Amino acid sequence: MAGRAASRQGTLVALRAIVGEAGWVGDPEAIAAHTLDWRRRWRGPALAVVKPASTAEVAEVVAVCAKAGVPVVPQAGNTSLVGGAVPRAGEPSVVLSVSRLRSIRRIDPIDGTMVVEAGCVLADVQREARAAGWLLPLALAAEGTAEIGGLLSTNAGGVHVLRYGTARQLTLGLEVVLPDGRIWDGLRLLRKDNTGYDLKQLFIGAEGTLGIVTAAALQLSPGLRDRRVLWLGVRDPHAALGVLAQARHELGEALVAFELISRVALELVLAHVPGSSDPLPAPASWYVLLEAATSAAAPWLGNAVERLLETAARAGLLCDAVVASTSEQETALWRLRESIPEAEVREGPSIKHDIAVPVSRVPALVAQGAALLEAAWPGGRVVAFGHLGDGNLHFNLSCPGADPVALRAAEPRLNALIFDLVGRLEGTISAEHGIGQLRREELAARRSPLELELMRRIKQALDPAGIMNPGKVL
Repeated sequence: MAGRAASRQGTLVALRAIVGEAGWVGDPEAIAAHTLDWRRRWRGPALAVVKPASTAEVAEVVAVCAKAGVPVVPQAGNTSLVGGAVPRAGEPSVVLSVSRLRSIRRIDPIDGTMVVEAGCVLADVQREARAAGWLLPLALAAEGTAEIGGLLSTNAGGVHVLRYGTARQLTLGLEVVLPDGRIWDGLRLLRKDNTGYDLKQLFIGAEGTLGIVTAAALQLSPGLRDRRVLWLGVRDPHAALGVLAQARHELGEALVAFELISRVALELVLAHVPGSSDPLPAPASWYVLLEAATSAAAPWLGNAVERLLETAARAGLLCDAVVASTSEQETALWRLRESIPEAEVREGPSIKHDIAVPVSRVPALVAQGAALLEAAWPGGRVVAFGHLGDGNLHFNLSCPGADPVALRAAEPRLNALIFDLVGRLEGTISAEHGIGQLRREELAARRSPLELELMRRIKQALDPAGIMNPGKVL
């Protein structure tokens, strides 16, 4: 034991020398912030928290840890909702934060690309892209704190997947520190490259279990000039699908986002988020938040929106509708959608699910899932909202006043109900939040043995010592 303690102390001394005082986190409160997850559900011990200032320093830190057999937990903005960015209990690790890797290395207005480091906050990268006349279309509620490295490591989705795809589709190349400390420079700016395996895809969505993303080459889109934001009242998800079909026909590629929001979800926001107000004079059972936008001036867009509303109304799909007439109104409508998670927390304990099914099966998911969960937990209410355009819903059971211990004990049973339903509907148990610690056992139970074998082979090939973010995903 004394020898192990001395070895660990030597490792910590070496790490501190690499990152210097500016990169060494010594304050206990600051350390605690890096060892507790966003939902305050998981906490694990840290031997040290380090913040390298360059890719070279990241590589040196990882090489020292690999030689000593010390686990490394990569961390970006620590906004993971599945416990993927903190040490697991009982396994002291070195938390490696990429938050000092904040350089935007280049923006190429001809290629429409930018190369950014992993610690860049998404909102800052979006702002720099706009200043150059371009758009980084990755957009989500946590963009003011979420960092690029974490977003790529979890293959973040967000509200614009319908038009632009996930982080995977926006990434042209990566720079990655491998588990042995070597640096793979895959920062290519090409949209076409068929020279062998597309290695960057291994690291996107791997949640830091195969290496540490230190920089990324991102594909930009033309900036948006003409925009329409609509809040629509509909009777049920079937009607919302009808509106979606009409929107695709009338708006085409201008359709950017199509969000489904239950009345229950909106009521939580109205009750718990100051300054929020109901956009429509009479309540509807369900709502659609629709955004359409073009990169060029489009006089036709307003007419297309009018045709959409007229067509949907004649088909009996709409209860009511409002079209934002100012940027302030657009922001207010989006704030209602983005405030739902905050309102859920204020309402009380809940069990959260980030699931997806084929778009056509969303109504079945909503109807059958709500019936299953609300019968299994009397007094609970399903709060459903999310990205109807790509089939991904946040399907949560709100249980205000519930005993948190009893609810946690019932969680595996309740999860099984909804995940079995998702399986029957040919969906997934995690659409954009990832696996982390939260869904690890469920992934093992619900993926085929061959898929799991292939995942483990990849992990073994890249991280044979198992030091990179252990206990996550697999």
